[in-house]
Amino acid sequence: MKIKIKSGLLEISPADALVLFVREGVAGTSKKKRSPGSALTGIAGRIDKVAGGIIADLIKAGDFTGKQDETTLLYTRGSFPSKRIILSGLGEAEKFSADSMRRAVAAACRRASDLKIGSIAASLDDEFGDLTIDQASEALAEGFMLSGYCFDRYKADEGKKPRVKELHVYVDDRAGRAKLRNVKESLEAAETVCEAVLLARDLSCAPANLVTPAAMTRKAFELSAPNLKVKALGPSEMKKLGMNAVLCVAQGSNEPASFIIMEYAGKRGSDERIVIAGKAITFDSGGISLKPAEKMEEMKADMSGGAAVIAVMKAVAALKLPVNIVGLVPAAENLPGGKAYKPGDMIKTMSGLTVEVISTDAEGRMLLADALTYAAKYKPAALIDIATLTGACHVALGDNVCGMFSNDERLKSLLVEASSQTGEKVWELPLVDEYRELIKSNVADLKNTGGRFGGAITAALFLNRFAGDVPWAHLDIAGPAWSSSAKGYVPMGATGFGVRLLVSFVKNWLKRQ
Repeated sequence: MKIKIKSGLLEISPADALVLFVREGVAGTSKKKRSPGSALTGIAGRIDKVAGGIIADLIKAGDFTGKQDETTLLYTRGSFPSKRIILSGLGEAEKFSADSMRRAVAAACRRASDLKIGSIAASLDDEFGDLTIDQASEALAEGFMLSGYCFDRYKADEGKKPRVKELHVYVDDRAGRAKLRNVKESLEAAETVCEAVLLARDLSCAPANLVTPAAMTRKAFELSAPNLKVKALGPSEMKKLGMNAVLCVAQGSNEPASFIIMEYAGKRGSDERIVIAGKAITFDSGGISLKPAEKMEEMKADMSGGAAVIAVMKAVAALKLPVNIVGLVPAAENLPGGKAYKPGDMIKTMSGLTVEVISTDAEGRMLLADALTYAAKYKPAALIDIATLTGACHVALGDNVCGMFSNDERLKSLLVEASSQTGEKVWELPLVDEYRELIKSNVADLKNTGGRFGGAITAALFLNRFAGDVPWAHLDIAGPAWSSSAKGYVPMGATGFGVRLLVSFVKNWLKRQ
């Protein structure tokens, strides 16, 4: 998938289809009463005039309303070099956002893919509500790149879905070099972040026999660069450090655990570091506390938090952001076996705190306990963990929303701001102090689960013990990490949730310095 920037007017494009964005309510597209004069304007109006009013006629007939996700196909009949026009709805003007733009682009891409169209063209010369040209450019690129993803690398060619290969973005050559440069920079930055999202999706979608802890480690090392150092701790090194919480989870598997460390130095001479840690259970059977068989195949994606961290580190290094970030990815398989850890076991963590194992299916917090303890060596200015941690959070917030817990107001506000920018929804859940009683053990310092009720909260409180007093946030992505169907620019399968969110968080952090 490629994005090409073109100088000139959209109507000169020879692409297989021109994409025009239309708001609901234009020229009578809405059932709501509108004042007269809301006719097609901008690029759509200009093209409609040359085409003899076919777009306006379609709208007036009520065959296209401009609603979000709606598309219609027209043929130009020689009016333009391109043979087709795809109209894509932006929804109501009052509700328009960057996410509206992403969804409109995605809808157009789906329509083009159904027609086996290889290239589409769009313009950034229109007005897109309150979006700046940079924001509109990013949304255009994200809608194109993220909606076109399909994990089909192990299928024969005849079984692969057609997809749009090129997006041509036109900017009026009379707009000046500054606008063209801004668009180019914004598109390239968005492409970089989207490529990182696609990496996270690839890792999470891939079968667990191919993406093992060792394979994740190799992928991280492939991303090594002058400003991004990668190293990994094996079982013997982890044992010396007392990382028994990571090691116990891996005991039932023949695949050894790995602790991946990625250090990005974008701000030389500064000791300030952001640390992000991601759970990477490359397959989760539940261990001795075995999960139900139904949908267990999706547990290959239980490393989505770790995949997101690796992808974020790839993106920030490629963008050369002036910040120091450390990515920590504890990786293991959780399987039942003769050596598997068991309910009732007592584990001494790297922090020195002991944990009574109540459920071996509460393994993600065990990995993160040692990861958060290890993070303390960096004296982080901010510490964020991301994990497909609890079914309780999925039940509470559904498929599309991430649960956010934090002990720091600034950190929360920056994550909420990033959420509004990226469309990756977060919702704050409380760290209820009284619930700490639920994870107290009679034989150890903590239990690794506090029972069925308030499960997302007690899991966050467990992690909080290991994060300490540093500014910390926990993102539970059990719901949005995996999608059972395609929605907008989100594909079926692994979503790569959290990559764009955390990259935007880092950019927001830099703006507040």
